[in-house]
Amino acid sequence: MHFLTEHQLNEGRPPYDLTYDDVFMVPRRSAVSSRYDVDLAAGDGSGTTIPLVVANMTAVSGRRMAETMARRGGLSVLPQDIPLDVVAEVVSWVKGRHPVFETPITLEPHLTVSDAVALLPKRAHRAAVVVEDGKPVGIITEADCEGVDRFTQVGQVMTTGIVTLPSDVDVKAAFETLSSTRHRLAPVVDTDGALVGLLTRLGALRSTIYQPALDGSGRLRVAAAIGVNGDVAAKARTLLEIGVDCLVVDTAHGHQERMIEALRAIRALGPSVPIVAGNVVSAEGTHDLIEAGADIIKVGVGPGAMCTTRMMTGVGRPQFSAVLECSAAAAEHGKHVWADGGVRHPRDVALALAAGASQVMIGSWFAGTYESPGDLQRGSDGRPYKESFGMASARAVANRTSTDTAFDRARKSLYEEGISSSRMFLDPARPGVEDLVDEICSGVRSSATYAGAHTLAEFADRAVVGIQSAAGFAEGRPLPGGW
Repeated sequence: MHFLTEHQLNEGRPPYDLTYDDVFMVPRRSAVSSRYDVDLAAGDGSGTTIPLVVANMTAVSGRRMAETMARRGGLSVLPQDIPLDVVAEVVSWVKGRHPVFETPITLEPHLTVSDAVALLPKRAHRAAVVVEDGKPVGIITEADCEGVDRFTQVGQVMTTGIVTLPSDVDVKAAFETLSSTRHRLAPVVDTDGALVGLLTRLGALRSTIYQPALDGSGRLRVAAAIGVNGDVAAKARTLLEIGVDCLVVDTAHGHQERMIEALRAIRALGPSVPIVAGNVVSAEGTHDLIEAGADIIKVGVGPGAMCTTRMMTGVGRPQFSAVLECSAAAAEHGKHVWADGGVRHPRDVALALAAGASQVMIGSWFAGTYESPGDLQRGSDGRPYKESFGMASARAVANRTSTDTAFDRARKSLYEEGISSSRMFLDPARPGVEDLVDEICSGVRSSATYAGAHTLAEFADRAVVGIQSAAGFAEGRPLPGGW
């Protein structure tokens, strides 16, 4: 990455640290004629085909998020406060999902509309397959449930005469079938007519654009996080035996002795998957964690939407500068960094990649989607939302300390960082995480074409970035309300 003009630099550096809002990218002469000519694979050993990682937040990363993101080429990190037996079950479940077809919600004909209404928000397409003896006999949607007594059986209100797709169907042919029959989705069946998955018209289209993130056995990838307390080596060994594809060693202050000891203990296990460690914001922290055994460094202290660290402690660093410095330090070792936090628009993701990150971690932005773990709720105005909370919040700390004595829990509660929670309303235009992935990847691909880059490595090398005032950032914002 290059800065625009020398007069903006102080010995080749900006005179102060920068956030994503402080910078912009200048277009360069480009031979990249199409956004689809840009390869978004990270190249950091994580196996992703798009540079997006779902943060290890309890309110964001769960089985549905992991399945959906891996199918589109990303990676989800299961939080460290989930019991290991539950992690094992989730990893097994995710790896058992089909790399192309969605896992449908299924109902039997005798179940009630009340059962359907409770389950339909679990999928962005808001539909369930009604099955009998393992074979699809109908589809039920929210429209079918409107104005119907909640004790009515779904077999009485489901849509029949459905279209099914064979399990060996080509996704382009599936799109054509759904389009020509004016169906938005269809169950996928095997040669015996048994249900094996679901494919939407939009899902078929996406499958021609994205490549799933698959392990060596062709199964969807999923990562898991652990902290630095307790018997870290034993926990790491269990996670590796479970079959996680990436191990994330996570703590708010990554540049500490306990982290270094944990990394050395994990590296001694001889893991065959990448080891991610953080969080840090300096070259010194990056060097130390890599030398202790990390393959990838997680960068960011304080930029997250749910993070209270900077206001409580004064500790942190503007994220663009932190990523820029740490990625340069990691590159000296042939390693990589993940930019963790502070992204609110596709431009921010592109700028993090321009600064040298191999992946961008997203938390709260994905909390307000159908795929996040929380239950869908509605505000007083009827708008749907999910609750998001930071991992230093009272709620998250309570989860992590549930096995402590009442005295220890009360003592720790005196030093919680803050409430750090929010209602994340679903965007009516982009209510599913795949909708947001489309938006982000479209922006990143366009950024790469402006830089004349076919790959993310070329993008980081060719990007020309300048510094702007707050007025410069405001000038670039659209005016949806008109003049």
